[in-house]
Amino acid sequence: MNLLIKSATIVDTSSPHNGKKRDVLIENGIISKIAATIKTKKGLKEISLDNLHISSGWFDTSVCLGEPGYEERETIDNGLKTAAKSGFTAIAVNPNTNPKIDNKAAVEFLINKANSSAVELLPIGNLTKNAEGIEMAELFDMKNSGAIAFGDYNKPIKDANLMKVVLLYAQNFDGLVLNFPQDNSIARDGLANEGENSTLLGLKGIPALAEELQISRDLFLLEYTGGKLHIPTISTSKSVKLIAEAKKKGLDVTCSVSAHHLTLTDKELHGFNGNVKVNPPLRTSKDVKDLLKGVLNGTIDIITSDHNPIDIEHKKVEFNNVKSGTIGLESLFGALVDKLDLNVLIESITTNPRNRFGLKSTSLQEGEKANITFFNPNTTYNFTEKNIHSTSKNSIFLGKEMNGEAYGIFANNKLILNN
Repeated sequence: MNLLIKSATIVDTSSPHNGKKRDVLIENGIISKIAATIKTKKGLKEISLDNLHISSGWFDTSVCLGEPGYEERETIDNGLKTAAKSGFTAIAVNPNTNPKIDNKAAVEFLINKANSSAVELLPIGNLTKNAEGIEMAELFDMKNSGAIAFGDYNKPIKDANLMKVVLLYAQNFDGLVLNFPQDNSIARDGLANEGENSTLLGLKGIPALAEELQISRDLFLLEYTGGKLHIPTISTSKSVKLIAEAKKKGLDVTCSVSAHHLTLTDKELHGFNGNVKVNPPLRTSKDVKDLLKGVLNGTIDIITSDHNPIDIEHKKVEFNNVKSGTIGLESLFGALVDKLDLNVLIESITTNPRNRFGLKSTSLQEGEKANITFFNPNTTYNFTEKNIHSTSKNSIFLGKEMNGEAYGIFANNKLILNN
C-alpha cells in the first residue's frame, strides 16, 4: 500500500525527526521519505487527522483473548481488531485459555489464526503443564514454534525448586521467564487491597506483603541461578524498591505495571462495582505515586493494559464471586497521556517491551518498514461503552475522563483506523 501521512508530529526518540511535524511517505509498506512537505500524487491514499501524532507501533505485553475455549469473552479475530483500533501493532497473548498454551501445537494454533492480521500476535507459553505449577511445560519446543516468553498468567509458581530449575533451563535458549508476583499462602481468598478501604467495606484483604514476598523470593532465586526474569504487573511501593535494588546488583530482571495501577486506587471499591475487581488489586495513592516514579526513573520498564475480557455472567454477580480482570487496550493511552511525559509513555509501550521480549525494534526513519501508530494526545472525552471494541465490556475506566486517543495503525502493509 502507498500512503502519505500529512502534518504528523513524530514521537520517537530513536528518530532524527523526534518532536518535529513532518509528512511521511510510505511506498509498498516501506517509509520512503520523511520531510516538512511532500506533494501528493495520484494513487496515494492521504491521511490527515486532527492534531495527528505518530510513533512506532505500540506493543502490549499482557493481553488475554478468550479463544480457544472462552470465545464468548473474546475471539482472536475481534481481539486483534480491538488491538489495532486501540493503537497496538503487536500483542503478547497470555496462555489462560482452554486448553492451555503449554505445547508447540497450541502456540502454532494462535500464530496461524493471526497470519493475515495487521497486528502481530506473539504467544506467551505456559511455564508449567496445564498451568498447574507442578511440572515444567515444553518450553524449548514452544520457543522454536514462536513463543516469546513463558509464564502461567496470574498464577505464581509456588515451588521454589521448580522456579530455580526453570530459570536454569531457560538459559539454554535465552528464554524469558515470567512469574506472577503473589504469594497465595498470604493472599489466600482476599478480594481487595488490605487496608482502610477493605476494612470499611468488610472485604477480605490481600496485603502488599503477598506481592513483595514473592518478588523477594524470585529475586533471590535469580541471583543464584542467573537467567532472565520478567515480573508482570507489580502494584506496590516496596515492589518498586526491591526491583530497583536487584537492577543495581546487575540482575537481569525487568517488570511491568498496568495502566489502572498507575491511575486508580482502592477507593474505587466503594460501590462494589465488579469491573474494579482486578488481580493484583488496586492499591493506595502512595503506591500509585511510587509506581509512576518507577516508570519515570526507569525501574519499571513496561506499561501494559493487562487486557482481560470477562463475560457479563462472571462480572454482574455478588462482589465475592466476581471474576477478576478488566479490559484495557482501548483505554491505556487515554488514561496515562496526562500522567507521564509523552516520550516516556511511548518508550514504555514501544522500545522497552520490544527489547525485553526479543522483538526487532522499529523506528520512524527512511528505509524502515512502516510499523506506525496514529494518535492524538490532546483530546478530552468521557470513556463509555461506545469507545469499547472488545466483545466483553468489563472496563475499569467506564465513566472516567480520558485525555488522548488512538486513531489506529499502519502495520504489515495494512491500514486500520477507528472510523
